[in-house]
Amino acid sequence: MAPRKVIISCAVTGGIHTPTMSPYLPITPEQIAESGVAAAEAGASILHLHARDPENGRPTASPDAYMRFLPEIKERSDAIINITTGGGLGMSLDERLAAARVAQPEMCSLNMGSINFGLYPMKARYSEWKHSWEPEFLDSTRDLVFKNTFTDIENIVTELGGKYGTKFEFECYDVGHLYNLAHFVDRGVIKGPVFIQTIFGIHGGMGAEIDNLLHMHRTAERLFGAEHEWSVIAAGRNQLPFGITAASLGGSVRVGLEDNLFISRGKLAESNAQQVLKLRRILEDLSLEVATPDEARTRLGLKGSGNVAF
Repeated sequence: MAPRKVIISCAVTGGIHTPTMSPYLPITPEQIAESGVAAAEAGASILHLHARDPENGRPTASPDAYMRFLPEIKERSDAIINITTGGGLGMSLDERLAAARVAQPEMCSLNMGSINFGLYPMKARYSEWKHSWEPEFLDSTRDLVFKNTFTDIENIVTELGGKYGTKFEFECYDVGHLYNLAHFVDRGVIKGPVFIQTIFGIHGGMGAEIDNLLHMHRTAERLFGAEHEWSVIAAGRNQLPFGITAASLGGSVRVGLEDNLFISRGKLAESNAQQVLKLRRILEDLSLEVATPDEARTRLGLKGSGNVAF
């Protein structure tokens, strides 16, 4: 039997990296739209989207900010639009959900447990900053818990899934998060097929070691069997090695400037599309095919782009 086609997700800007770190990080609505459309043209089936304040690049929860680029991306591409419910570190849960409540997208991200989420080690790499909020933001994560309780998770699934038919990219930063997901599946709160992103290399989550990737893969297979799609995110320089390993095991891959600012050792990526194209070339050289947005929609059981509110 031929291997399943690889679903490529692209996380266009995120809420982790700051403007000082790369001049290529999309900040304005126009930049986010252009970067997202180009990533879709390069082969990304799913675009994972955050918004930023166009004046200073700070992550924002404003639905108005999202509505300045969501309609354009939808009009210019067939990609699945996946809106964050993680938002930016330090945001309240209501802030994190604000854009999804308005947009009612096909897909949202959903973090499957509370974790420490330390960005502060990145502060030591820079001595000058474009904006005063950047070092303060990074340093604040020394004493920050990214809160995703059982109540939070159930309420998000019930509201966004129950009211709007939104499905989820379940982000799992540790093996316990897979068991949290299985708990909700067993109770019938979440119905398959589930789309699981296992995440490696975040300070506070699993380390980027291949043994961890293999353990997460085996655990997901044991807990969910045929009722799941497995994908991998790895931060920084581990992005491609982990993604290619996952694809070789039958999984899918996320790339993008949210997770990694570089295209090769010491060289900044100039666009999200550049990362997508590099991954796609490697996958095709390995005789693996890339899924189209409609193929991904079918596999993930999504409601379709005609049933969103933008």
